[in-house]
Amino acid sequence: MAAVRSEGEQTLALAAAAGADEAGLVKRLADGETRAFATLLERHLAGITAIARRMLRDDAEAEDVAQEAFLRLWRTGASLEVGPAGVRPWLRRVVSNLCIDRLRGAGRQTVTDEVPEQAEEPDQLASLERRELSGRVDEALKALPERQRLALTLFHFEGMSQNEAAAAMGISDEAVESLLARARRALRASLKDEWTALKDD
Repeated sequence: MAAVRSEGEQTLALAAAAGADEAGLVKRLADGETRAFATLLERHLAGITAIARRMLRDDAEAEDVAQEAFLRLWRTGASLEVGPAGVRPWLRRVVSNLCIDRLRGAGRQTVTDEVPEQAEEPDQLASLERRELSGRVDEALKALPERQRLALTLFHFEGMSQNEAAAAMGISDEAVESLLARARRALRASLKDEWTALKDD
């Protein structure tokens, strides 16, 4: 009798199956199959648009960026290597880079020399989102100055390291650390009750 797989093993198996499924879809996409493209669009467009909206704070620009990401997927599908997580990591990276390019093109990036405060774990805000507070978190993020919101999004939500976020934004590691500190301070003030509840868990 085969041993019952643990929950972790089952999760990994499902993830691997999903990745293999999307690898197949990308292969069909490379062959010009529009249905495969439509399936990927249905799966990922909403999530990718949400990332762009969070970074750009503009619905129209976010939709443009998301569409451009999918156009790139259509054009480069033949050379894309799909891992166990499917195409979402690739799409997230493309959308993040497109958003950064737009912000740089608008000339809205500046550097700050403020001394950073004590660092916090990058999953703190993601934990807030998992508590079904995504709407409140999004509103609080939208209220942040642009460069603070961008640094926070790259670090907390896109999984970049501080160095990677600095390179993406074209500023120093110290400047990113300062932006993160200022953004966290503002979020703690606007999400005071939620932040306290999270720490009490």
